[in-house]
Amino acid sequence: MTGSTMTSPLLKTPLAGVTATVRVPGTSANLGPGFDSLGLAVSLYDTLSITTLDTPELEFELSGEGVDQLPRDASHLVVKTLDLALERLGYSRAGLRVAAANVLPHGRGLGSSASAIVAAVLAANALVEDADQQDSAWVLQLASELEGHPDNVAPALFGAVAVSWQEGDGYSSAKVTPSDLVVPVVAIPNVELKTERARGMLPATVPHADAAANSGRAALLMHALTADPSLLLAGTRDYLHQDYRAAAMPESAALVAELRAAGHAAFISGAGPTVMVLANGGAEADVIVQSITEWGANAKKVAEHGLSWRVLRLQLDLEGAKVEVHP
Repeated sequence: MTGSTMTSPLLKTPLAGVTATVRVPGTSANLGPGFDSLGLAVSLYDTLSITTLDTPELEFELSGEGVDQLPRDASHLVVKTLDLALERLGYSRAGLRVAAANVLPHGRGLGSSASAIVAAVLAANALVEDADQQDSAWVLQLASELEGHPDNVAPALFGAVAVSWQEGDGYSSAKVTPSDLVVPVVAIPNVELKTERARGMLPATVPHADAAANSGRAALLMHALTADPSLLLAGTRDYLHQDYRAAAMPESAALVAELRAAGHAAFISGAGPTVMVLANGGAEADVIVQSITEWGANAKKVAEHGLSWRVLRLQLDLEGAKVEVHP
């Protein structure tokens, strides 16, 4: 896709001078055993504002994570997604002003691309005429299609914990409300890992025993998240993907092993390399924060690997993306 405009005499154009602002939470996919099917939303937020112009220009106001690397033309993920969403809705844009405040780190396993896609699809849906707007199922379908899977898209859209699945070409998701005792803690390293590289390390098949064990842990995790957080450590045991990917993020894998050996429910967030831990209450969350901080400050590890870790105690976001339209 090239150029700064998408026009067609067969498509309508959104009304100029309207702004759609979308706030989307960060997400963590897989949660250990829930490969490509489980995800949860956390209290880190990207905010996107799209203003329609009556001129053909594309204007960008970008701040926060990744702004030095992001394009400022029609190749920007938000603009490409918006153009496609508008076309599906029977529209074609003129000019745009794109204002993005990025909080989610890119390439770290906290759903930055899913956030951008969800925000752009929701903005497009909000900018068209009321009679042409679609429901959340349509948003989930398109956003999942563009992202490739729904595990980050669904919690970004709906909040809380999402159980998602694919049937043919269709994507569906069920929202699950977790226990108030569940507290997410993340350790974000100062290195990126492309999802494509992490996926490329997975085998084409796994032993039947591993698949059976993994399904049991995924079922246990849902019980732990909703009814008995004391079982989070057992429920987050994975047999399908983390061991195969460990070589791409050895420090993250070592931190997960260290935390799990201490009894904490740690796992790789999404494709990594961020580590997430689900604490059973605030007291355990405090211990986890202290443990990760001390581990990351180890002089030998820092000297050998040049790593630093940002440790955040977060909350679960229960509401998902929010949209406001300003004429």
